[in-house]
Amino acid sequence: MPVDHYENFPVASLLLPARLRHPIEVIYRFARSADDIADEGDADPAMRLAELAAYQAELERIAAGMPPQTALFVDLAAVIAEHHLPLALFHDLLDAFAQDVVQTRYADYPQLLDYCRRSANPVGRLVLHLCGQTSASQLAQSDAICSALQLINFWQDVAVDWQKARIYLPQTDLARFRIGEDDIASSRSSAQWAALMDFQTDRARSLIQLGSPLVHTLPGRIGWEIRLTVQGGLRILERIRLARGDVFRHRPTLGTWDWLRLAGRSLTM
Repeated sequence: MPVDHYENFPVASLLLPARLRHPIEVIYRFARSADDIADEGDADPAMRLAELAAYQAELERIAAGMPPQTALFVDLAAVIAEHHLPLALFHDLLDAFAQDVVQTRYADYPQLLDYCRRSANPVGRLVLHLCGQTSASQLAQSDAICSALQLINFWQDVAVDWQKARIYLPQTDLARFRIGEDDIASSRSSAQWAALMDFQTDRARSLIQLGSPLVHTLPGRIGWEIRLTVQGGLRILERIRLARGDVFRHRPTLGTWDWLRLAGRSLTM
């Protein structure tokens, strides 16, 4: 499990209760396809934004009680109605994807967390709504986990994002650790770079640990699904640390032995 795109939330896992698999698959198709509009292919920014605006228009049709015009949104409308899902969460996701089209740098950590609030946190909140587990503490813990997973994805994919002309490392942190964009462009792994990545992985680890008590409040199989997701994120952070932050040459992913390790760790959370 690389912590990659929207694979950082459950997608029809065998651990999920059967009743949740279809709605989560539909939400995943929405998020995955919208993310691809922002990221994949060779469309220019104007075309990407227009396609995302068409998604927004479909959400507005659902809100107005009008039938959607595409099959994806017909399915999504049914899931939203059946489970009383907040439309604002879907709008937030589209807003984040549109931001990815036009913004390629982040001034500081709070600005990056605001992006995570819209790009990642809605997914966790939607899962909680599907489970009927939406206390204030559960939502806050889910936000911490999802923001952490998004950050882990960024640190895992520094080199990948550079190829898309994006840097998610906050500009204030690059300055603090005396790292320039030329260091990223040349895949330069130095003592300063290792220190910067240690700082970022510590941040993400603290955030995911802040949200981890959520797993004890979720019933049955969904709780175990989230345990594995949390442990997967923590393991990626370990691999980044073991590589001394050199994600240019050692992009961390998880193999079979890692999953056995994660299963054992999940039992002791």
